[in-house]
Amino acid sequence: MESKELKERAQALRSAGKTPKQIARELNVTRAVVTRLVRGVDVVRPVRVHPSELPLLGCWITQQWSNGLSIVDQPADWVDAKKLPKMAMGAGLVSVMIARAENNGVTTCGFLVDTYCLGVKNALPPITSEPEVMTDTVAEFFAAYEAEPLQAPLDLARHLIFGAVDYARGLGFDPHRDFYSAAPYLGAWEPPSRIAFGLNGKPHFQQGPHDNPERIMRTLDRTVGRDNYHFTIVPTMF
Repeated sequence: MESKELKERAQALRSAGKTPKQIARELNVTRAVVTRLVRGVDVVRPVRVHPSELPLLGCWITQQWSNGLSIVDQPADWVDAKKLPKMAMGAGLVSVMIARAENNGVTTCGFLVDTYCLGVKNALPPITSEPEVMTDTVAEFFAAYEAEPLQAPLDLARHLIFGAVDYARGLGFDPHRDFYSAAPYLGAWEPPSRIAFGLNGKPHFQQGPHDNPERIMRTLDRTVGRDNYHFTIVPTMF
């Protein structure tokens, strides 16, 4: 017959949310014994916190994010590089990363945003890791860019990412599938965006290594008309 102390320990662990299997391992008894000891015990379920309510640790954006765009009543903290030469590296193709504290670790997610045409072309779904690796995670995410990313307010990230998605949908393009798991970490979105997308207000398709230019240009022909967008494509090599 199990002791009173064993029963109290098992029930306390079960109330804290431990599974019978975990309790059996911790108390060095069989699972059948644990099941008998904890029968009828109320389990305290952890309260699920929405990702937008997790403490924000950082938001970063690539330089040249505003190149070719126009912004209505641009807030003072929406800063970018001082010089914005036409089609500079990062212009029209912007990376954004968010980091929040979660489960004693750091959860990061990221977005690759085509601000001229296609919206969110790629996304890094939420990944939780140890706090000490956050710096390396951010550095690796932005490694392809020559300039260091800028610290950015979360409001800028929302206007840029959600606004680009809305713009691209109007052109006939949906965001990358991983956008939907990463987007909650941005917080609630209230359109419209302060940002006017497209290169100087006009769709501009820049072909990337994984794009299908024929399909994309057919879509643009249908949604805006051949004379109402620009494109830069890589010639086919024979």
